[in-house]
Amino acid sequence: MKIILASKSPRRQELLRLITSDFEIKTKEIDERAIEDEIVANGGSAKDVQLKLAKAKAQAVWEELTLNEQKEYAVIGSDTSVISGNAILGKPVDKDDARRMLTSLCGKEHEVISSVCVISQDKTIAWTEVTKVRFGELDKYQEDLIERYINTDEPYDKAGAYGIQEGGALLVESVSGDYFNVVGLPVRKLSIILNQLL
Repeated sequence: MKIILASKSPRRQELLRLITSDFEIKTKEIDERAIEDEIVANGGSAKDVQLKLAKAKAQAVWEELTLNEQKEYAVIGSDTSVISGNAILGKPVDKDDARRMLTSLCGKEHEVISSVCVISQDKTIAWTEVTKVRFGELDKYQEDLIERYINTDEPYDKAGAYGIQEGGALLVESVSGDYFNVVGLPVRKLSIILNQLL
């Protein structure tokens, strides 16, 4: 069975290489905002949004394959969000937005939710992984960390304005659950699923 990762994220690609180096990258644009709006309008949760987006990303690439290719390939789609309270924290638009997000996370626990969908000819498997992350209290030290961090390039392509595998690690007090899920892919469960398929 050959593997396609339906993501351009260098972090997901790096994590998938922990499982296998033999995969291809293919993506197809989907209307994420329309999917999110539809689910929210119908009373769905942030987890519902994540799962639908992961399925949509995988399905869009799967439908581009020929029937013969579908016999040979499994497609992996994934989507990750940072959830604080009932709010989904996306990528910050500027330095002020990054500071606001990071400050709002201090001294409390938030959730990082990744949904993954694996489509093969025989079956479709989709699940949501939740990791709880707690930031340090907002004191002078934490404020200084935030100021230094938002003056790097790191926060601006990441949901919630931080990368736990980079300088954002200094802001984090504790992690409960799959650490790699916070980076962008729950590798242990994905490895188990792929092992079953392959």
